[in-house]
Amino acid sequence: MSEALEGVDDAVNRIFCADCLAGMREHLPDGCVDVIVTSPPYNIGVAYDNHDDRMPFERYLDWMEEVAAECRRVLKEDGSFFFNIGDRPSDELRSLRVADRVRRHFHLQNTIHWVKSIAAPEEGVNMGHYKPVNSRRFLNNCHEYIFHFTPTGRVGLDKLAVGVPYQDKSNIGRWKSARQDCRDRGNTWYIPYKTVTGAKPHPAAFPDRLPQMCIRLHGLGQGGGLVLDPFMGTGTTAVAARRLGCNYVGFELSREYIKVARSRLGAGGLFGV
Repeated sequence: MSEALEGVDDAVNRIFCADCLAGMREHLPDGCVDVIVTSPPYNIGVAYDNHDDRMPFERYLDWMEEVAAECRRVLKEDGSFFFNIGDRPSDELRSLRVADRVRRHFHLQNTIHWVKSIAAPEEGVNMGHYKPVNSRRFLNNCHEYIFHFTPTGRVGLDKLAVGVPYQDKSNIGRWKSARQDCRDRGNTWYIPYKTVTGAKPHPAAFPDRLPQMCIRLHGLGQGGGLVLDPFMGTGTTAVAARRLGCNYVGFELSREYIKVARSRLGAGGLFGV
């Protein structure tokens, strides 16, 4: 166990079958986590295994703020908290109201737009999937937010770790910062998700690429560090951390979801099942 993980060794590379608030308080000391990537229940009526996704909204906001406060306690001063949340087309500022509660404990350093589907017929582009809405008032919701919170608002990032090639190659070398064929991707990320014809093990899992990009953007793409997901679900954040050579820890109430995570990660490295 590296020196950076001293005091948290009993929790490293484990998914606890526990409530995230109780779990973080019991297993994670102050300032032990490098990156948090999570997508909490959206409270829009999703049919989770054992969570009521229709809480009174003010109660839900209080819960999200309590989770945020505990995440702030366990996150390092130079850490990053990537908070993915979406809503329905008919919701008015719901995601932003949740983010505002989280912001009471963090600085909002970046707002990333996860584009799940994009149509630009003028450019011959029509890619991705979304859940269509049967409405004459509302447009289909083709994106979700990834709010990037940090303790200080001044955390350095490895932007080129998730960069894209220059369209105009003459820019390479023209600017002092353009030393390679790679530039800042910006805050609009097109990450499609796979459609599944059969029953999905989890009704709202984000794609594998999303947590990988968050972890790499923070600078852990070369391995090391501890990645936390308080709402681990079927283990997508843990799988991303392992692929990048990082350690992980997570909490999940559903034993069925943990079984799926166990299968994805292999039999080892899981606790509380």
